[in-house]
Amino acid sequence: MVMIAVVVILVLIVIGLIFYNVRIHKKIQKFRNLNQKITNLYVVQDFMNAIGETSTVDEKIKKINDILIERYEIKYSTIVVFDGAEYQVKASNVDHKHWEALKSLQDVDMFKDSIESATPKYVTVNSENERLPYQQMEFGRAKSAIFFPLYIDNVYIGYWIIESGTPHDFDNVDTTVLEVIKENIVSVLKTVVHQKTLETIVRKDLFTGLYSEEYLYGEGKKIIDQYTISTICMFKITNIVQINKDYSRELGNKVITAISDFVYENLSQEYVFVRYMGPKFVIAFSGVEANAVADFLNDIKEKIEAMQIHLTEDEIKELNLEVNSRKKLTKEMEKEIAVPRLNFVISSYYKGTGLEEVLKKLEEYLDNADPNESDITNI
Repeated sequence: MVMIAVVVILVLIVIGLIFYNVRIHKKIQKFRNLNQKITNLYVVQDFMNAIGETSTVDEKIKKINDILIERYEIKYSTIVVFDGAEYQVKASNVDHKHWEALKSLQDVDMFKDSIESATPKYVTVNSENERLPYQQMEFGRAKSAIFFPLYIDNVYIGYWIIESGTPHDFDNVDTTVLEVIKENIVSVLKTVVHQKTLETIVRKDLFTGLYSEEYLYGEGKKIIDQYTISTICMFKITNIVQINKDYSRELGNKVITAISDFVYENLSQEYVFVRYMGPKFVIAFSGVEANAVADFLNDIKEKIEAMQIHLTEDEIKELNLEVNSRKKLTKEMEKEIAVPRLNFVISSYYKGTGLEEVLKKLEEYLDNADPNESDITNI
């Protein structure tokens, strides 16, 4: 009877330990899942910080790849994007000599199905003496890999591939976590598409040699956002239409170039100066508050409005006027003297806010101002 009681007690203890172990296992698993979620949140936060940094699109993608490698302890990580003409390795910690092979994986049969079905592809070898099928000249670097095709709005844009130097290293990896990472990569790429477009279309103005408006949203913003607060100034040559009408468009063009040259020569290289649109220009005083630029702008305005701009004889000859009328037109044009008139408006810009909104506000003010207004206004 005592023996039966002992056995019953032991059974109960064993059952109790089993339930306890199961409970502990669930708590550990819950803790791991929570820890993984926290890690994912940190990674997402790091991604957002990388997007917000004042850098080019390519630099942002490289930063994101570095975050993946560090946070998830990935041996090799490579992001390849199709730019509309060719595949380019946008970020990788693999030796550059292997990039040619890494940017051609879309041509490898085993990955074609992955791209068509929009599903990841896991490949590995069984021994150290083998190599992965897509590797052409390398043997020892990677022994297992997972290939993730990337899509933006159902449009294939490239792929992300992670690799390990150990066979079967990804056998037990949590693919749901990797899918989350992949979606974050896609989100980042989608976010920076607009910036990349701006970086690509930036041009220099034909007459002034200044960068166009788009420069402000790419490389220009990188300079401006080195500071918490800056002053954005937009000015307009208010009588340029009248100059073109009363004299000639050629003289109007010279007024534009003379003013832009004068401002550029008197402006610190730390500041951004662009031809915004038509007779409107923008100066971004990086790291300077509005009250500190007033004297400079007043001085610039006074000196420009004291200019008397005219075409020289050589400039008139370059217009390629017809032989029979050249002498007459030359004589008339040499008498034409234009005196520019400017209207300035300034506003504060804070890092992290919408630069385009500030510029829109300044432009609306100048466009709606009285045509005869010639002032420096802070809005």
